[in-house]
Amino acid sequence: MYQTPSEVAVKATLPGLKPEDVSIDITGQTLTVRGETKAEEEVKKEDYLYQERRYSSSSRSVALPGGLRTDKAEATMEDGVLTLTIPKAEEVKPKAIKVKAKEKPKEKK
Repeated sequence: MYQTPSEVAVKATLPGLKPEDVSIDITGQTLTVRGETKAEEEVKKEDYLYQERRYSSSSRSVALPGGLRTDKAEATMEDGVLTLTIPKAEEVKPKAIKVKAKEKPKEKK
């Protein structure tokens, strides 16, 4: 997880998973990513010598910083890498404040 001035980004490697196998939930300030794989091969019953079904499920939860617009979160998946971006709310984005010189009152002669 890392942040830029405008958003927080989370990257997770999910090898062998398709986007439809992944669920993402944000509750309060907790992000949970779940993945589930099922492998079923179609083999004729008379050809079976031994059969195993592969099933795997995993999840990971992490705490998110405050001040995020979770309703605007976007997720993409490419080559087994999930990227989730969550924009920061305006009030938590860094703001530059320019320092002005204070003018001295003019002296009377």
